[in-house]
Amino acid sequence: MFKTFLAACILMVFITANAFAGSDVNFKPGKWEITTTMKMAGGMSMPPQTFTQCMTKENIVPQNTQPDQECDVIEIKHSGNTITWKTKCKTAQGDMNGSGKVEYSGTTFKGKMTLSMPSANMKFTSEMSGRRIGKCD
Repeated sequence: MFKTFLAACILMVFITANAFAGSDVNFKPGKWEITTTMKMAGGMSMPPQTFTQCMTKENIVPQNTQPDQECDVIEIKHSGNTITWKTKCKTAQGDMNGSGKVEYSGTTFKGKMTLSMPSANMKFTSEMSGRRIGKCD
C-alpha cells in the first residue's frame, strides 16, 4: 500500500514538472509600457491610462495598483501564451474582486480585466495592451 502511494506521488510530481517545463509563455521579461482603458457598466468610460511595470516570469500579471488600494493576485494559471488570474482588492470605497486574461506575443500583449465592487453594485471592464520597452531599471 505504501509503495503504491509513494509511486503515485512520484508520478504526480513528474507529470506536474513536465507540464510546466513544456509550457513556456512567449514573453520577454523587462520593462513594459501598459495602457488600460476602463469602462463602467452603463457605458461611461475613463480616459486611457499608461504606466510602466518591470515584469518577470514570476511577476507576469500586469498591475497598476493605486495609492489608496491594496490588491493581491490570488490565482494565476497559464495555457500556452495566455495568462489568467483572479485578484482581490481593498480600497477606501470597499472591497473589489476581479479576474483578468492576457495573451502574450513575445514583446506585446493584449488582454482584459473585469472588476466588481459588490458594496457599491459597480462593475468595471478594463481593456489593456502592453509592449516591452527595454530592460528593467
